[in-house]
Parts: sequence; C-alpha cells; structure tokens
Amino acid sequence: MANNRMEMRRAEIDEIDATLLELLNRRVRVVAEIGTIKKATNTPVSDPSREQAVLQRLRTYNAGPLDAPGVERIFRRIIRESRRIEERVWRTEDRP
Repeated sequence: MANNRMEMRRAEIDEIDATLLELLNRRVRVVAEIGTIKKATNTPVSDPSREQAVLQRLRTYNAGPLDAPGVERIFRRIIRESRRIEERVWRTEDRP
C-alpha cells in the first residue's frame, strides 16, 4: 500500500519535472530574444539591479514550503544560466 502511494507520488514528481523543464525552456527562448534586443541596442548582458529585483519579487511571492534561501539559490542559478544564454547570443549572432 505504502509502496503504491510512493510510486504515485513519484509519477507526480515526474509530471512536475516535465512541466518545469517545459517552463525553463520557454524562459530560455524569451531570454534569447532579450539577448538579441540587448545586442541590437548595445545594452550590457548583466543587469544586477534587474536580477536583484527579480529575486526580491520571488521572495515576496514565495508561499513556501520552500524557504527564501532555497528560492534564491535556485533562481540565482536560473539567472546565471540565462546570462550564459544571452552571452551566447552576443557571440553568435551578427551585429545589426
């Protein structure tokens, strides 16, 4: 009985992971577009004030049970990967 319940919960985690991956890839597509815009306008890839605003907004929205430091660690990593994508756009696309 407990084993069946655990398998059901694991299947639910698998579904959630698939949704998270879909959303992360959607985010990366938007980030790449922003990178193209930044390149066209010669705007720096890194925007520390925007990054801090994003983290603050997420801390405010977080209802738990994930704690604020956990949210921040996860989204700092997402932001770092987003910056890497933007930098790749800068290197690979032709300048307007």
